[in-house]
Parts: sequence; C-alpha cells; structure tokens
Amino acid sequence: MQETAEEPRGVQGGTAATESAAPGMEIAAPAYSEDGKPYRVEPDLAFIDELAAFGAKTFKQCYQCATCSARCSISPDENPFPRKEMLWLKWGLKDRLIKDLDVWTCYYCGDCSTGCPREADPGETMMALRRYVTSVYDWTGISRLLYTSGLREIGAIIAVGLVVVGLFYLSGAFTAERMITDHVSVDTFAPVHLVHYADWVMAAILTFFLLTNTFRMWRIVMDGQKVGLWAYVRNLKTFVVHAATQKKWRECAERNTRSFWLKHFILVPAYVAMFVLVMFFLKKLQVDGSEFTKLSYLGYAIAFILLYVSGDAIIGRIRKKEEIHKHSHDSDWMFLILLFLTALTGILMHILRLMDWPLSTYYTYVIHLAIAVPLLVLEVPFMKWSHLMYRPLALYLKAVKESTSAVEMKA
Repeated sequence: MQETAEEPRGVQGGTAATESAAPGMEIAAPAYSEDGKPYRVEPDLAFIDELAAFGAKTFKQCYQCATCSARCSISPDENPFPRKEMLWLKWGLKDRLIKDLDVWTCYYCGDCSTGCPREADPGETMMALRRYVTSVYDWTGISRLLYTSGLREIGAIIAVGLVVVGLFYLSGAFTAERMITDHVSVDTFAPVHLVHYADWVMAAILTFFLLTNTFRMWRIVMDGQKVGLWAYVRNLKTFVVHAATQKKWRECAERNTRSFWLKHFILVPAYVAMFVLVMFFLKKLQVDGSEFTKLSYLGYAIAFILLYVSGDAIIGRIRKKEEIHKHSHDSDWMFLILLFLTALTGILMHILRLMDWPLSTYYTYVIHLAIAVPLLVLEVPFMKWSHLMYRPLALYLKAVKESTSAVEMKA
C-alpha cells in the first residue's frame, strides 16, 4: 500500500506547521524527500502490530496535539520527540524509527504521559521503542525472543540457571570429598581458580555479543553517512560523560527526576564495582574459611546498594504512584527480581560462611550463581543492561551527526 505522506512540523522532510486536528486525524503540509519529490509512505502493518508485544499498546490513541513535546523539557525545537515517534509509529515507518537516536534521548520521566489528553502514553511508548530497537541491534535474535514473551524469558532464566547447577554437578562439587562438613571450605567445594576462569570466559563471550550488537547499532544509525574521523574524535567526550553520569537525565523537569537519576547514578557504579571485584579480586573475595576480610566491607556496600535500588523500584512498580512505574513490561520485572535476588543471595551466602555453616553455605553459593549468571548472560548483551551502552552511544552519534552537519553548512 502506498500513499503520498503528509507530515507535521518537526518531522524531517516537513515543510510547514501542522494545523489543528480532530482526534484520530492528522492534517499537515506535504512532506518531500531530499530530491524534491513527494515522500511516499509504505506502512509496515506487521511492524505496527508486533510493537504491542514490546509494550507499545496505546500509541494509536495519539492525535498529534503535540502536548507531549511541549511538556518535555529536553525535547528540541526542531524534530521534537516523542511527537514525531508517535506519528511514525501510526504510519508504520519502521525504517525511520530504527535509525532514530531520539528514542534514546528520552529518559522516561513520565511528564509527557501525565499531560497526554488521550492517554496515548508516549513515555511508555518510547520505552517500548527502546526494547524494539534493542532487538533490531541484536543480530542473534535473542533479544526479540525474550522481549516478546515473558514465558520465553522465564524459560531462558531457568535454562541458564540449570546449566550453572549442571556444571557444579559435572565438576564433582556435590561429592562427599568436595562438600566438607566439619567446617566451611568454599575453595574445596568450588575451587576459586576454576570459578575465576569461568568468569573470564563468560565475560569474553558477553563482551563479544555486546560489542557486535553495538557495531550493528552504529551501522544502522549512521546508514552510510560520511563522517570524518575527526568528528568521532572531537565528540568522544560526549560518550564518556554521559556513560559515566547520565547527566542529561537531570535536565528533565519532572519533580521526581533528581531522585530517579541519583538512584541510577549510584546503581551503575555499584554494579561495575562488583564486576571488577569478581573479575580481578575473586581470590580475595571468595576466601576459604569463615574469616572476615577487609574487601568484604566493599562487597557489603555494593550489595546493599543493589538491594536498595532494585527493591525500591519493585515497590514503586507495585504501588504505581509515579508515572514511570505505572506500566511494567515482563522484562522490567525479571530484571529487577534477578538483581534483587543476586544481591540478597550473595549477602546470605557470606553470612552463612561467617557462621561456619558448611552445607548451607555451599547450596546458597550454587543458588547465588544460578541467579547471577542468568542476570549477566541475558541482560548484559541482549536486554536491560545493554542500554548502558546504547544510550550514551546514541547521544555521542547524535553529537557527531550535528557537528558534521554544522561543518557542511559552513562549507
């Protein structure tokens, strides 16, 4: 199906402002492509239908009043979001949306959804779009399988957890020789050097998937656009700053933004610190015996941060008071539950070790890894944790594009 498209102000290619429209209608000036010919819309109807599985279920109620973009404090005057994304979704413009960096510029403060007169929920729609483009970046197809079925995600978590338990069994960990019962001997039950090697192998595999998916994102977004090396170098600071601080989040005007940003700000370094401990200091962290080490203080601090932030988010989603917590995709619940249980079982295992309860310590250690490994394997390259790479990269590529356009205009 083909028809000549009309496009509102703020959508690339538009030439005039949108007139007022009745619910369900968009009245706008014609849009033209770069060669001056009318832009022809080829709606991807299958794309429109499949977005519901990613959480975008209300966007068809949008009638382009632009309230969402007007309320958003970080939406630019040119090409404002989330208005254009809501329109592109209704038109089924998949090719535009998968290249749209503004999908990542939104931090879901919820202000746009609060002010929407049609309850089209643009905030949650943008979140759903982030899930969708994450599945597009993933060349393995795993993201799509997990995001579109809660049962598949639960099945994957159970499967990976069983693999962890199976590896313990095959290594002989559950034999009488390895499960010393007169005192705690974690290193006998799970030799630290074997766990350390397994961690490095897993980290290498996850890094490979994450980086190849990131490279695919770059290719899709840039789409052959010619950009000089200096533009990438000159704007590299943008990636580093936003990856470390997520500072643009603080520009959101919604009153709870600072609180949400602060929790995220302490969560990410805590997670990174735990990763560093496991990757490089496991021998000092997983000691053999019931003694308390100085490094344990840091481990406890990190675990309590993970417990607090994930627990607070779970409570928020149960209460549904804030706009950001009113809608929860299956993947949101799974991520928070896995993160909370990983921290909880880690602390519990350490307490049992200090109390010198051998069997309880060993079994809790297995349970801890059977939860933590699925969290890492599924979330880092394919789901929620990958956003920590994609969001700052999107802001970086956006800066690269803008600086390149500015240079071309001067020339």
